[in-house]
Amino acid sequence: MFLLITSKIEVRRKITGLFFALFFVFVFLQLRLVYLQIIKGTWYQHKAVENRIREIVVEPKRGIIYDRNGKELAVSVSADACYAIPAEVRKSGKAKIIARELAHIFDMKEKEVYEQITKEQHSVWLKFKLTKEQVKELREKNFAGIGVIPKPQRFYPKGNLASHILGFAGDYNQGLEGIEIAYDKQLAGINGCLLVEYDAAGHEIPESTRKYIQPEQGLNVVLTIDQTIQYLAERELDKIMQERAPKSATMIVMDPHTGEILALANRPDFDPNQFQKQSEQVRRNRAVADSYEPGSTFKIVTLAAALEEGVTNRQEQFYDPGFIKVNGETIHCWAGGGHGSQTLAEVVQNSCNPGFVTLGLRLGAQRFYKYIEGFGYGSKLGIDLPGEARGIVIPEKQLKPVDLATISMGQANSVTPLQMVTAMSAIVNGGKLMKPHVVKELSNREGDVVKKYQPQVVRQVISEETSRLEREMLEAVVTKGSGRNAYIEGYSVGGKTGTAQKPVPGGGYSATDYVASFIGFAPVDDPELVAIVVVDTPKGYPYYGGTVSAPAFKEVIRDSLRYLEVPVRYPQDEKKPDEEMSVVPLVINLPVQEADKVLKDAGLQSEHSGSGQTVYGQIPLDGIKVKKGSKVLLNLQKTEGDQNGERVVPDLKGKSMRDAAELLGMMGLVLIPEGEPFPTGIAGEQDPAPGTRLPHGGQVKVNFRAPPGVEVTP
Repeated sequence: MFLLITSKIEVRRKITGLFFALFFVFVFLQLRLVYLQIIKGTWYQHKAVENRIREIVVEPKRGIIYDRNGKELAVSVSADACYAIPAEVRKSGKAKIIARELAHIFDMKEKEVYEQITKEQHSVWLKFKLTKEQVKELREKNFAGIGVIPKPQRFYPKGNLASHILGFAGDYNQGLEGIEIAYDKQLAGINGCLLVEYDAAGHEIPESTRKYIQPEQGLNVVLTIDQTIQYLAERELDKIMQERAPKSATMIVMDPHTGEILALANRPDFDPNQFQKQSEQVRRNRAVADSYEPGSTFKIVTLAAALEEGVTNRQEQFYDPGFIKVNGETIHCWAGGGHGSQTLAEVVQNSCNPGFVTLGLRLGAQRFYKYIEGFGYGSKLGIDLPGEARGIVIPEKQLKPVDLATISMGQANSVTPLQMVTAMSAIVNGGKLMKPHVVKELSNREGDVVKKYQPQVVRQVISEETSRLEREMLEAVVTKGSGRNAYIEGYSVGGKTGTAQKPVPGGGYSATDYVASFIGFAPVDDPELVAIVVVDTPKGYPYYGGTVSAPAFKEVIRDSLRYLEVPVRYPQDEKKPDEEMSVVPLVINLPVQEADKVLKDAGLQSEHSGSGQTVYGQIPLDGIKVKKGSKVLLNLQKTEGDQNGERVVPDLKGKSMRDAAELLGMMGLVLIPEGEPFPTGIAGEQDPAPGTRLPHGGQVKVNFRAPPGVEVTP
């Protein structure tokens, strides 16, 4: 009996324990259900949507880039692009087959396609700018996880025009160079998206949720560039490249009163629609990013500083014996015998090296550097283009007297074309250094102006009176000096030529490579335009800034002034500088006597080299404008050489250094001048001897000595 009662109690305990166990399980499940449905319900709903919904980013159209007159320079067009959703491709189990088919359609490597369509990411782009045939084939194949959607792509309707300003945008709607990267945030806009619903098997659900969120187009950028003036600049650079085959050429045209750049061009250039086909060097914006020794064009800064500081005046007399000594070192004038007695105005007109060295030494380092830095050299000007260089300026504390002398005539320091044209603008606009810029304003898709960029004065560098005086003196360079080829009929033009020897690695300067440049402005009384033309290593002779760069300046500024309807500045019957000039005629292959007669009739003199009876070469070449009475050097000795392209070394005895250099240059040979204590005067002994054959580029050492009775100053 006792055992029976005990057994019943045990059973009841077990039943009770089981009941409570089941109760607690039920309560736990209830709490868990509440947790999942109420507390975590929203989270699981989102996860479910994420599993069903695929988001495809839809990029906006980039803003349009216009020139100052509303002409389109860069636009966005819709082009079909192929995308892949790797998760769907993997679920299909046919990734390798899909990769093989896509590689065939797109002419891509199968391995590369497979890696893309199986990546561990939501979606990937496979191919942009699809053809109609490719789109048709993709839709017929209907691959799992592969789709086609319109995607905006950048298009440059003017091709190469202004390519270094515009830069280009990549396939993913991102700016990569030029304005495209400098104003990428403004141009890019805001992404939209396409939401598509899929089932558990990874197939798109027909008639399912499909939501399209419209992207927001980027802002438009209106440039200061004028498409017409840009075309004129590029036209002239193309001529230079064709005729002189230089390493590169650059031109900038600026409004001196606002700092607005109206044209900026480089050669070689590229088509931004196919930017991948050109190297980084070709795409480099040399006008902003490259520096060079300016040569005589930098003398405009020396003159401005000297006039502003009162260390000279227009009527002061200078004497140039052909050289000047600075701390025991001799600096020569480009004119072998010097310019003799001359006023400051004539120093400028003649680009006299000793005259400008004198001005630099009078200023001293501290005062001179105040203007070098004041005009923006050695620092960035803040242009709204990427890659701006500072140039190179010798630190003032490290400056030696000879450095100060060479800087005064345009050597030692290096500058960018942008710095030079900005400094010239300040010199001629009344002394105000303007911040250069290429963007005029930003506008929205409706055309409303969102932001306008106003002209910005950086600082006042020189006075209006100094500006007026320098403008007048620089006008004489064009009417009477080396800048005659920049003269424009009907307008007063001022400017400065530059022919700078290029530095060579290890020190010193090249005897064969030059940078030819011209910087100028017009009209003189109220400048509307300032422009610079820089040509790196032009081939052939003459290689001077006045003959290589000045004509390009003339053509662009003349046509631009007419295009801008700037009225002429003087009556047409006024005497013009061209009346004192003569065009060199072609006399090659003529008998010597006939050639002499043709040159005499043209108002020119002739000088012979060699002893033949026929003219085989001439310097200057035909078509060049020179001052009446100038000499034309005629080569009477055949220089073609043998079948291997060798040249026969001419007899240089008795010639000046300049004539010897010109004759050898015409023949493709290089002059190496020697002499004690330095080469000067006329040619004596030479090595190799006359009649020796040398290959193209061969060197001829010539000893130059002063004529009897002339003292040589070490």
